[in-house]
Amino acid sequence: MLAGVDEAGRGALAGPVVAAAVILDPGLDPASFQDSKMLNVSEREILFEILLNSKSVIGVGVHSHRFVDRLNILGATMSAMARAVLALTDVPTEIVIDGNRVPRQLPGAKALIKGDALVPAISAASIVAKVTRDRIMVAMSKRFPNYSFEIHKGYATAGHYRALAQWGPCDVHRRSFNLTIQESLF
Repeated sequence: MLAGVDEAGRGALAGPVVAAAVILDPGLDPASFQDSKMLNVSEREILFEILLNSKSVIGVGVHSHRFVDRLNILGATMSAMARAVLALTDVPTEIVIDGNRVPRQLPGAKALIKGDALVPAISAASIVAKVTRDRIMVAMSKRFPNYSFEIHKGYATAGHYRALAQWGPCDVHRRSFNLTIQESLF
């Protein structure tokens, strides 16, 4: 059983980093799954629900913005990936991770650059991680309405930088990231 692993939120200025591990249900059409960045919101949501309602085995690992600040984004990402694999209820015989690094907690895993476009289980993991993180950021937008997290999900957009210029960072911003205003975005 192959588990695909991917993350969402690594480059965001705010919110958690979320990783997912998926052992894809063999009854699902693997061609249905592609990198979450290539799908629109409704396509991701539909595939997320299909995965949840299938016999796919899913594990999720989340680390808060505070953990990211304490450790660093790379360490937090690797830890979230390991947590996602450990959260699987079935033990995979093979683990393939999108990217060029393997968490030290997963010594037998393999890294695959652009794996989210090549391995359906990684594509499925990218969808789970992205939808999970997006939902967290939409919930955060209710607590911090001045930042429009429901729109940009905490990533570095012109609108996000404008909100930072006006309001300064809020409780869920990553202090270890450069939150200075990027004038070139205006």
